Amino acid sequence: MRWRSFVAVGDSFTEGMDDAYPDGTYRGWADLVATRLAAEAGPDFRYANLAIRGRLFPNVAAEQVPAALAMKPDLISFAAGGNDVLRRTFDPEALVARFDDVVGRLRSGGADVVLFRFADVMARLPGQRLVAPRVKLLNQTVGDTAQRHGAILVDLYSDDAYLNPMLWSTDRLHMSAAGHRRVAAQVLTALGVGCEEDWLLVPPHPAPTPWLAARAADVRWVGQHLAPWVKRRLTGRSSGDTVSAKRPLLGPVTD
Repeated sequence: MRWRSFVAVGDSFTEGMDDAYPDGTYRGWADLVATRLAAEAGPDFRYANLAIRGRLFPNVAAEQVPAALAMKPDLISFAAGGNDVLRRTFDPEALVARFDDVVGRLRSGGADVVLFRFADVMARLPGQRLVAPRVKLLNQTVGDTAQRHGAILVDLYSDDAYLNPMLWSTDRLHMSAAGHRRVAAQVLTALGVGCEEDWLLVPPHPAPTPWLAARAADVRWVGQHLAPWVKRRLTGRSSGDTVSAKRPLLGPVTD
């Protein structure tokens, strides 16, 4: 196998929320991919994960990308922009230009680069009319950039399995453990590496929820997840303000 080192770059999607380890940290698709690559490559394989929840594209580009390039890995995953499309200050033209520049820099060092077209989360969230066109633009940008720079594209958006709410956590924004396993399987498939077959299994759709129970669940979701998110936006804070990268340096992978 040609990859001896892997650096994951991005936000909560790549950090692994909400696929929790027993100690409260997060595993996620990137850890799963690293474990499988290490099994193929042997004990010399090294992995770093620089992703931090809540990070906007400019922060990822300014902080994580230079750090990743300095490590000179064989493989880099880059997923950013999902937080930006939820912001009132979203600038589509700037994002398109920045995305191309960042991927060009990542590819210039000779590393293989994995990019993602994001799965559709808007069916479960408010603001569809405003945010959905932004997500479409971001995904189009990712696809065009991957083709232009010869990056490896993992197209989650075209996979209808992600419409299953069982692949998402209770906050309706981050993936569940099952969702992360499916992403890991799709990344490994794109890399031409085998994986556990059950990672692609999708849990059965939940039974339809009665209208009253569904509205009660919506109210709980607003209080537990939406309201804190809005408060952070109003106060200029981020969920990742006190969070550090879980694997800031290249190191061996242990189960």
